[in-house]
Amino acid sequence: MKTDQLQTLVHKGEYLPLMEAFYTIQGEGHHTGTAAYFIRIGGCDVGCHWCDVKESWNPEIHPPTDIKKIINDATQYSDTIVITGGEPLTWDMTKLTQGLKAKGMNIHIETSGAYPITGVWDWICLSPKKIKLPQPEIYKRADELKVIIFNKHDFKFAEQQAEKLETEALLYLQPEWSVREKMMPQIVDYVMKHPKWKISLQTHKYLRIP
Repeated sequence: MKTDQLQTLVHKGEYLPLMEAFYTIQGEGHHTGTAAYFIRIGGCDVGCHWCDVKESWNPEIHPPTDIKKIINDATQYSDTIVITGGEPLTWDMTKLTQGLKAKGMNIHIETSGAYPITGVWDWICLSPKKIKLPQPEIYKRADELKVIIFNKHDFKFAEQQAEKLETEALLYLQPEWSVREKMMPQIVDYVMKHPKWKISLQTHKYLRIP
């Protein structure tokens, strides 16, 4: 298939730049400990300096993959599907999520909210970034707000983001992995003083699983 034809199909959401897909245990947030099939879509221009999957940023290095194959592979493992990235909402998620929903899947997304919402979702985890703030509509849809804490200024950012929510979203603070030893005591202290928040850990890294 010609490059321009592939790009048209990607634009339509019929093909997507698939970085990887794997069956594992959800390691973060509300669904920690749940078996889930992860679909990691390439492409992200948010550019967090502490991102641990920078290889996902450039969509051109990840092959455009027919969503029929993505869906077929996903449904062989679990009824819980997590779509992540990169930033998955860079692309139109409508056809992928409709196809998964037709198979009876529960579909979760992990997103910065930097792009408009497309797709059908059972759970939206909003993880906002200062570099490129969320689109307004996602504050009406989020089921979970997960703010990464890299330094003390991020607590203020977390509160600012929580104030914008128009849902009863669950609130999580998660230490950025490289500074977890430094920030964890501050997060514990903050949550004890502000118990509307909970702590999220990257348990998959402690367990050494994908």
